[in-house]
Amino acid sequence: MLILNCGGTFNKRYNKLSGKLDVPFDNNAIENILQSTNIEYDLAGLIYKDSLEISLDDRKMIANIIMESKDDTFIIVHGTDTMGLTAEFLSEIFKDRKIILTGAMKPFEIDSIESSLNLGITIGFANTVQDNGVYICMNGIIDLHNKLIKNTKLGKFEFVK
Repeated sequence: MLILNCGGTFNKRYNKLSGKLDVPFDNNAIENILQSTNIEYDLAGLIYKDSLEISLDDRKMIANIIMESKDDTFIIVHGTDTMGLTAEFLSEIFKDRKIILTGAMKPFEIDSIESSLNLGITIGFANTVQDNGVYICMNGIIDLHNKLIKNTKLGKFEFVK
């Protein structure tokens, strides 16, 4: 299993100098969550951006890393605003892999529960899912990427109606 860190709110930390939440160039949030597990995984930090800043070139880089990897199961920690766009992009390329995108509506540094829960559920799903596909795991639910959507009015993911 390869975990790819793209940044997003999941990873944001308060910057005392600017007074803003920044996406740091590290994997601390994920490493802190996984330190108490005994799962085998590889972790790669990739983009370190808010998802609104993720470009087509960034999505191509994610796809190239997946394409070149020996793994067949991938977890992508991604910002929620454009998670669906990245999932759709990857679903057009990969039919032979298990790819699960997850993230958080609140930074790990501010509220560690949501990000820990989302990553934990994602890992459990990644270890048991049989069918290849591109999935989203948010708010305690997991399904194929085209079955979940972010409801920006409610601030949560829900099933497509």
